[in-house]
Amino acid sequence: MGNNNPDSEEVAQATEEVKEKRSKRFEVLNNRPVNKDGLVEEWPEVGFVAMESPDDPDPSITIEDGTVVEMDGIVREDFDFVDQFIADYAINPSVAEEALEIDSVEFAHMLADINVPREEIRRLATGMTPAKLTEVVNQMNTVEMMMALQKVRTRKNPGNQCHVTSVKDHPAQLVADAAESALRGFDEAETTVGITRIAPFNALSLLIGTQCGRGGVLTQCAVEEATELELGMRGMTSYAETVSVYGTEDVFKDGDDTPYSKAFLASGYASRGVKMRFTSGSGSEVNMGQAEGKSMLYLETKCVLVTKGCGVQGLQNGSISTVAIPAAVPSGLRCILAENLIAGMVDLEMASGNDQTFTHSETRRTAHMIPQMFPGTDFIFSGYSAVPNYDDMFAGSTFDSSDFDDYNLIQRDFKVDGGTKDVEEEEVVKYRNRAVKALQAVFEELGFPPITDEEVEAATYADGSDDMPDRNQAKDIEAAQELMEREITGADIAKILADRGFEDIAENITGILRSRVSGDYLHTSAILDEEFNVVSAVNNPNDYEGPGTGYRISDDRWEEIKNYRHAIDPKDV
Repeated sequence: MGNNNPDSEEVAQATEEVKEKRSKRFEVLNNRPVNKDGLVEEWPEVGFVAMESPDDPDPSITIEDGTVVEMDGIVREDFDFVDQFIADYAINPSVAEEALEIDSVEFAHMLADINVPREEIRRLATGMTPAKLTEVVNQMNTVEMMMALQKVRTRKNPGNQCHVTSVKDHPAQLVADAAESALRGFDEAETTVGITRIAPFNALSLLIGTQCGRGGVLTQCAVEEATELELGMRGMTSYAETVSVYGTEDVFKDGDDTPYSKAFLASGYASRGVKMRFTSGSGSEVNMGQAEGKSMLYLETKCVLVTKGCGVQGLQNGSISTVAIPAAVPSGLRCILAENLIAGMVDLEMASGNDQTFTHSETRRTAHMIPQMFPGTDFIFSGYSAVPNYDDMFAGSTFDSSDFDDYNLIQRDFKVDGGTKDVEEEEVVKYRNRAVKALQAVFEELGFPPITDEEVEAATYADGSDDMPDRNQAKDIEAAQELMEREITGADIAKILADRGFEDIAENITGILRSRVSGDYLHTSAILDEEFNVVSAVNNPNDYEGPGTGYRISDDRWEEIKNYRHAIDPKDV
């Protein structure tokens, strides 16, 4: 018999020919936008693991005379300041031993079970240690977490928050976009700056614009704390959320902070009538290189409990500015959902992220948002960009102004309330124009660099800052500082607007200031409706216990959602 086996030289030649050829299928796939995303394999030793790190501790607790003397395998003498703060202020010792004794799979069943009321979940969860909370949610798949999230949201009705920013810090553009965002149904609007010293103008623009679109929208200007607090005290803003907390002592130290200093700062805001929530997010400790080998979820759970211990009513968590880190590892987006769930379990308002872009893929960005949108959270986006993403000074958002129609149609497709509504072009143009003219009158009255008629016209019809004429930014910065030096307040702005014929906007600004005095919107998950009624977890708590309970879209709201402006009446075809 002859030898039919090819010799080694022939094999090598054939192999080389195969290597030179490329699969056209893989050529197409490799060029898809999703393959521009940064993805990494797990590396638990440095924290590149979303959930269930081998170094995550096992849950445990020991209480003596009402004091936690051991938690998650660490005795009190070895606590760092994060552990000690959580042990002393975030865990209810009266239920802690009961909560730790419950099997984690059993408690996960309770979370997903429509027959177990939210109050029982809250009672037990507030006695759980970071390791116990983490172990519980690790038992759940994504759909089970969504079921639980629908139940543990603090306020009955879901809501939404938007970003209103400008790469040019253009006041006319900002005031117009703020007015449109209010018309579109956002409960809160947040701005930040390209240049810190111009912050008072951005805050002023949001105040006037939102209260032109509808009364009751809460606003913030995210800058360094001293300026942000002063703007709040002047009545230019009404809430703050950019006070960050972390899951390891070393990262806190790098920020020259401790849980105790954060608690003190939070009290400074709240005592002056400014609604306050903290910010955290899985991946921040990895980003700083100080994750101690723990999973992102475990460290984020510690952030949740620090927030609870500080007495702050809510938390912006959903990875936020570090979202690309958990999104790069397996189960990362599930981890983000889990951290949202834990915030609700311990009775915190949750602004659940979706506020920074992390992917080149249209599919992935929508998939990231759905687990928060469908069950509903207090703020589904902690920053839906109400401007084009090139104008979003928070580094872009998962969704932006070009996605308004897509987002509204998802609500229509699934009969789910995502907190926004469709609007008519004529109404938007009308309110954008009126908002810019109101700001123009205020600038004129205060002797600030004028907003020209050309800028009014541009802002009325603009999509973004590319459509706006340039301003002399140096003079705007000088005027913004003058606004602070003259100690101008929200009440002064309301008086100017009333005197210049904008009584409706003036009355709405006064309504915001009255709410500040009452303090009712400091309650957990508080928002204001168009009549300035406080709607919160106190007077409108989530009572979901299965079909027919909890938040149900009203007939009027369903009419808003389903009557999309491009829908055709089939009788007319």
